[in-house]
Amino acid sequence: MAISARNQLSGVVDSIVMGAVNDEVILDLGHGESIAAVITKNSTKQLGLEKGKLATAVIKAPWVVLVSNAEEYNFSARNQFNGVIESIEKGSVNSVVNLKTTAGTLLSAVVTNNSTVELGLNVKSKVTAIIKASSVILATKK
Repeated sequence: MAISARNQLSGVVDSIVMGAVNDEVILDLGHGESIAAVITKNSTKQLGLEKGKLATAVIKAPWVVLVSNAEEYNFSARNQFNGVIESIEKGSVNSVVNLKTTAGTLLSAVVTNNSTVELGLNVKSKVTAIIKASSVILATKK
C-alpha cells in the first residue's frame, strides 16, 4: 500500500465489539501486541471485517504521543506501547522519533523539538507510545 502515513501495522482481526454507531476492532499484531481501533459500523461492514481477517492499522506519526514516565500515570488511551528510541531525525521545528516496542513493532512519532528536549528524548531512551483508538484507521485488501 502506498500511503504517506509512516505507521502501517499489519495484523489479524482478533475481536469486534459492536456498538450502536461505532465498533471497536482489536487487531492482533503478533508477538503479544494488539491495537484497538474505533471505527463506524458502516466502515466495519464496508471493509468486511470479521474475526481472522487480515487488516492494516494506519496511524499518522503526529497522532502518536510519547511519554517518558508513563509508569507514573494512568491514561484513557487504549493503545500503549512500551519501547526504546532507535533514532531521532531532527528538523527545524519538529523531530521524527523512531522507536521499537518491546515486542519489536516499529513506530514513528512526530514531536516538537522543544518536546524532545523537555522529555529528555535520546537514542536508547525508554518511552511509551500512546495512540487513541479513534486515531487508528483500518485498511483491508479488496
